[in-house]
Amino acid sequence: MTSWASARNAGSPVLAELADAVLQPGFKGTTLPDWLRKRLAAGLGGIALYSRNLVEKGQIEALTASIRAENPDVIIALDEEGGDVTRLEAFTGSSRPGNLALGAAGDPELTETVARGLGHDLARAGINLNYAPVVDVDSDMDNPVVGTRAFGSDPALVARHAAAWVTGLQAAGVAGCAKHFPGHGATDVDSHDALPTVSLSAAELAATALLPYRSVIDAGVRAIMTGHLLVPAYDTGFPATVSRPIMIDLLRRELGFDGLIVTDGIEMPAVSAEYGLGGTAVRALVAGADALCVGGENATPGVVGLLRNSIMAAVNDGTLPEARLAEAAARVRALSRWAATARDTSTGTSTGTDSGAGTDQDWRPAALDAARRALRITVNAPHAASGPPHVVELDAPTNLAVDPVTPWGLGAPLTRLLPGTTVVRLAAPSTAELQEAVHPGTGRPLVVVLRTAYRHRHLAASADRILALRPDAVVAELGVPGDERPGAVHLATHGGTALCCQVAAEAVAGLLQP
Repeated sequence: MTSWASARNAGSPVLAELADAVLQPGFKGTTLPDWLRKRLAAGLGGIALYSRNLVEKGQIEALTASIRAENPDVIIALDEEGGDVTRLEAFTGSSRPGNLALGAAGDPELTETVARGLGHDLARAGINLNYAPVVDVDSDMDNPVVGTRAFGSDPALVARHAAAWVTGLQAAGVAGCAKHFPGHGATDVDSHDALPTVSLSAAELAATALLPYRSVIDAGVRAIMTGHLLVPAYDTGFPATVSRPIMIDLLRRELGFDGLIVTDGIEMPAVSAEYGLGGTAVRALVAGADALCVGGENATPGVVGLLRNSIMAAVNDGTLPEARLAEAAARVRALSRWAATARDTSTGTSTGTDSGAGTDQDWRPAALDAARRALRITVNAPHAASGPPHVVELDAPTNLAVDPVTPWGLGAPLTRLLPGTTVVRLAAPSTAELQEAVHPGTGRPLVVVLRTAYRHRHLAASADRILALRPDAVVAELGVPGDERPGAVHLATHGGTALCCQVAAEAVAGLLQP
């Protein structure tokens, strides 16, 4: 590593290199822009990719190769959760069960195998850091951002599956990044929109949200992502991302984590509205973060330049100690070295303890098994007669982590299984619109499809109106199931991935066969 001893100079190339090393910006487009080529050549430490950058397999590999050609040591990150939040399969839907389905399946060995397969796919695509898994405990039923991204609401279950997921992913040579520390599950505000408060005591957090972090740290997780969360039990004044008591006293000292601390996107209003981009970057580094994630919509040449200049200015005026910045840059480089030795980037297979485990398809039976085990079917009354169904999909807004282009629903897979299936999708329909939408199903089986209906009053009300007309309808819940199981037959998939929807469609088709 370049010595930082003489970095405190307004025009110091050493200081500029250290400032560049801790940045992980995104960008727009499917090819590497010239401004980013120059920054990479100058020592930019990381790049964050999103689905907007990824179109198809060959293009993804060409893009990451062009990035690495400018800086072979660069960290290329992606937040591929393998569930409803997917980037590699944003345009098709994930071919894996997400975390909630894996937790519902209840077999950590399946979770590890699925994660290892995902790691191999990421490694072949040129990714060496995955902003995943989500290890939040889904403990607040009103949480708007976690939902199916969590393994469940039981801290011990979440801890088991989180450790298995990290073990599988990292066996393929891709660093895991557990998020959102110290836990986004006990909140009713989305940090994409505003600053949530976690009101649990330190004892309550130790017994719930922190259990999965202890588990993944024991499993050797290479990175942890901060949550933009106010946690008064540890710091009454500052969110976790910019809180030294949370980053250093809790995560480093109490939990013993010595890997890379990455911020969630510093452009998110939960922090940027109060401190600005440059202020958030500096405060996060001072507090103990090592790498700064900047979302692709906001990472323009001007913004990235602003961040580097803000960091350099903070060192020069003494706000950010030189040693702290150098320590952060060293952790970035340590992760890069680990990734370089953990896998063969040309094949995506492990050179370590994984023994090159498995072929490209070895994870698929485990994924299918998990999705089938996660499916819960409740029979309440006789359902509709056999034949091609009419499907009514009731849409609801998702949080910003879910890509809006990602497909969902049972209409498409049911059409493939039962030709003649008809489909209509509605968002916040009126009573008249519901009646019109249901009418084509007269004399045919009716399937109603929902996503986390208990959190959306209009969804539950619409479903009730449909069931008043058709009490024999089959109801499929593709999100987090609530306490109720409405419908003649109720199916809960614990996720809306392409695989979970396919498994649910097969079950429905089985019910409707003559």
